[in-house]
Amino acid sequence: MTRVCVTYEDYIAHVRLTRAEKMNALDQEMIDAIIAAGNEVAASEARVAVISGEGKAFCAGIDVNGLSSMVGGNPADLMMPRTHGGGTTNQWQEVSMVWTRLSVPVIAALHGKVYGAGLQLALGADIRIAAPDTEIAVMEMKWGIVPDMGGMVLLPKLVRGDILRLLTYTAEPIDALSAERWGLITKLADNPVLGAMELAKIITGKSPSAIKAAKRLIAFAEASGVDDVLLEESREQAALLGRPHQMEVIAAEFGKRRAVFPD
Repeated sequence: MTRVCVTYEDYIAHVRLTRAEKMNALDQEMIDAIIAAGNEVAASEARVAVISGEGKAFCAGIDVNGLSSMVGGNPADLMMPRTHGGGTTNQWQEVSMVWTRLSVPVIAALHGKVYGAGLQLALGADIRIAAPDTEIAVMEMKWGIVPDMGGMVLLPKLVRGDILRLLTYTAEPIDALSAERWGLITKLADNPVLGAMELAKIITGKSPSAIKAAKRLIAFAEASGVDDVLLEESREQAALLGRPHQMEVIAAEFGKRRAVFPD
């Protein structure tokens, strides 16, 4: 059975988790499919990606039956080799990190349970739009483990240290309002998929090269010192000014029309 479905329309890639009967819990087949979907979108002409889950939940976490494969062996033999991401991640980390490396914005549309591995997948997105019924949990402590799918790279960028500790130590779910207040959710929407698609449409109307430059620059700024960021700002801007995409933006603004960016 297909675990992930990817469709394209108007430069928007819609990545849907389709294991609804298991609340999109991650087994090995789904891990492989999510990574493959990320690589597919990266190679496509999509200008925005939207990730959503079918059924009652976005993703309820790891399929606990899948943990049995790690019992009795040496976990380090599975966890430590850097098999993905150009030698930077293992397969579990790649589930979230593949989306951070996309050159285009990624929007996660969340609902229901977003637990553990599901939360870490959502953290790989640039923006998270959630339904009011969304429950979020850093669930790993329930199973006597720690977040290890990129969560400790991505969570500290969003929440205060004390909140990160509270969520990690307790493994208690929090509601959507708390998650929004603490920075895990960007905004709430009664229909998060519709909200994500509307936002994606707005983004596709902007200069594709400027959007990609902005994503690169923001990522650089989050990880670099002041002097380096100032230099990178200038470098990215110099590469945009006077180029076809920027000139089309200006023409569209003066012409009071939607900008059109050929492939």
